[in-house]
Amino acid sequence: MPAGTILTKLHGRTVPGVPRWAARTAYAITLLALPSCVWRIAALNLNAPLLEHDVTAPAGPEPFDGEWWYLIGLSVFSEALAFLAVGLVARWGEVWPRWIPVLHGRPVPVLAAVLPAGLGSVALLVFPYAMVMSALGLKITGEPEGMAAHGWQVVAFWIAYLPLTAWGPLLGLLTVHYYRRRRSAPLTVAESRRAAGTLVR
Repeated sequence: MPAGTILTKLHGRTVPGVPRWAARTAYAITLLALPSCVWRIAALNLNAPLLEHDVTAPAGPEPFDGEWWYLIGLSVFSEALAFLAVGLVARWGEVWPRWIPVLHGRPVPVLAAVLPAGLGSVALLVFPYAMVMSALGLKITGEPEGMAAHGWQVVAFWIAYLPLTAWGPLLGLLTVHYYRRRRSAPLTVAESRRAAGTLVR
């Protein structure tokens, strides 16, 4: 199966006229959180040697009270949020899909997409800040970090979490592009209904 067909099935049909860079950026955002999710589950749920595990310590990280399901849920939630970036280039981000009651077939209000995406891109700037603080050996609160990782474990941590620093800026860029594109070519009701007919059920 061609790569384009696979992406269409996974993400939905891209809006005609969306530049290739925007579509690729949206698809890339869906992958930015994946390395950190894998690291988190492997290190904290599966006790992989990505941290110096203390046999006398609790089974899980203290802030989460050792609940394995919290970390898995957090990872799934992160990936779901990342996937929403595709709505800024896909049809389902402009026209409510058929499976949404009442709203299906109607145009998605521009601000209904732009406001949460814009606020999200600003909130995600916490990741660059957090990585800078981590490089200084501090938590985001300014307290000593005390991460139990050494040598190659530190390298693995940075490989897993550094992609998150691009999430906010890339989402902000896509949000501006979405706003300008929708404002310059608003959908009519007839066009939105035709588009709704092409969306994946």
